Amino acid sequence: MNLIPEEFQINALLNQDSYLVNGELKKWEGQTSGVFSTISSTTAYAPTLLGSIPFMGEKEGLEAVNAAADAYNNGQGQWPTMKVADRIKCMTNFVTQMTEKRAEVVKYLMWEIGKSLPDSQKEFDRTVEYIYDTIEDYKQLDRNSARFTKSQGINAMIRRGPLGVVLCLGPYNYPLNETFSLLIPALIMGNTVVFKPAKHGVLLLSPLLEAFRSSFPKGVINVIYGRGREVASPIMASGKIDVLALIGNSKSAIALQDLHPNKNRLRLILGLEAKNPAIILADADLDLAIQECIVGSLSFNGQRCTALKVLYVHETIAEEFNRRFAAKVDALSFGNPWDKAVMLTPLPEKDKPAYIQDLIDDAKSKGAQVINEKGGEQTPNYIFPAVLFPVNKEMRVYHEEQFGPVVPIISFKDIQEPLNDMAESNYGQQVSLFGKDITTIAPLIDTLVNLVCRVNLNSSCQRGPDIYPFTGRKDSAVGTLSIHDALRSFSIRTFVASKDNEYNNEILQALLNSDKSNFITTDYIL
Repeated sequence: MNLIPEEFQINALLNQDSYLVNGELKKWEGQTSGVFSTISSTTAYAPTLLGSIPFMGEKEGLEAVNAAADAYNNGQGQWPTMKVADRIKCMTNFVTQMTEKRAEVVKYLMWEIGKSLPDSQKEFDRTVEYIYDTIEDYKQLDRNSARFTKSQGINAMIRRGPLGVVLCLGPYNYPLNETFSLLIPALIMGNTVVFKPAKHGVLLLSPLLEAFRSSFPKGVINVIYGRGREVASPIMASGKIDVLALIGNSKSAIALQDLHPNKNRLRLILGLEAKNPAIILADADLDLAIQECIVGSLSFNGQRCTALKVLYVHETIAEEFNRRFAAKVDALSFGNPWDKAVMLTPLPEKDKPAYIQDLIDDAKSKGAQVINEKGGEQTPNYIFPAVLFPVNKEMRVYHEEQFGPVVPIISFKDIQEPLNDMAESNYGQQVSLFGKDITTIAPLIDTLVNLVCRVNLNSSCQRGPDIYPFTGRKDSAVGTLSIHDALRSFSIRTFVASKDNEYNNEILQALLNSDKSNFITTDYIL
């Protein structure tokens, strides 16, 4: 076992014994849950205890949602009526404090979810960049809105206003970046938020609690802990949530929606499952396709909604593709997140190796083979990626989003085969298309854009850059997340209109001159 570098050692337990509600870091003295890492800190393998978090229930959930509802105050609260410039100051103050906690957050990203050091650093830096880019986009949105328009004798000032109280539930695989892609636009648009971290990647948020507390007015951001059924369920049943913002599983999203007493009033912003395919055409550059499919299917062990989760390879090149792809997979290095040049790292879910083994066993029983030598080899916290071929529709790995290190491959003769499979799928996020002949690619693109929301030409599927829309069809998403779109997803167009006559115009002009309204103003931030 490699020695743990001193800067990444866990020298003291992080017992998160406070939670943020109504602008106060309240002391928690109730039941707690231990937070364990599947990474061992000893030579003889044993999970590592990192600390603990509060185990909360209905009482604390309702306390948090009531604080958020009071802060919103039916749109009359300080935060939703605040000037855009002042909300931006609060957000800038937060991100400034956040950057000071980089080393601490990165360390816990590695320990809690097994993300490699470069990827953990990238997640933190990308999140900071996302916040600054969101601020700039919000300034532009405000500039564009700081004017009157006139149509058919009606003057109007149209802006975007908040929706209300948001319940924010982020994912464990990107507990900082994807969580903040919900949290930041929700906050900056004037909504108030109840935020519950995911099941893994919880302690890494502890260093940021004071920044949240000191940067925003009381009740604007409330951070609680616990299981979804104990905490999120009563929050939804209260009927005080206006927006459910969730990145995770569709079953969880449906269960929470069903608890809301007024579903027609509930806005949904959801990033859900995907089964993104790669289609490798006969004329594809195999070196490029193999490298991109390695990255696409096994970056962060395939624990990404944007991961390539099934590969369709044209039958004329399948044998060569499979041989070379399997060899490349076997050459990948496994180690702890801080090890240099490591690609494969421990799985944060202790039961994930057994689940992946079940998928492998099921596929083998129905005709597939593990075509790479190391496929399925297990350690206490990992199972080496298995490349499965040939895969068919009878196998679980064809239907289930594996979210882990197993790569199913299907050969095809007619391009209509993968197209039909995509059309029948419950998911429709992205696809990777590998090929060169434009007479083949052109009609394919025209079809694929109607089956998914992003077609990646000769490259693996991914979320970024964050200025591009991130969404999906069918069961893969509701709403669009990106810097530009998220601000709109967490707001609604609202405006003041008046007939164009001398009486009304004098009033509007007086409002503008007085600077008494934060809505009726042509001021904007440079």
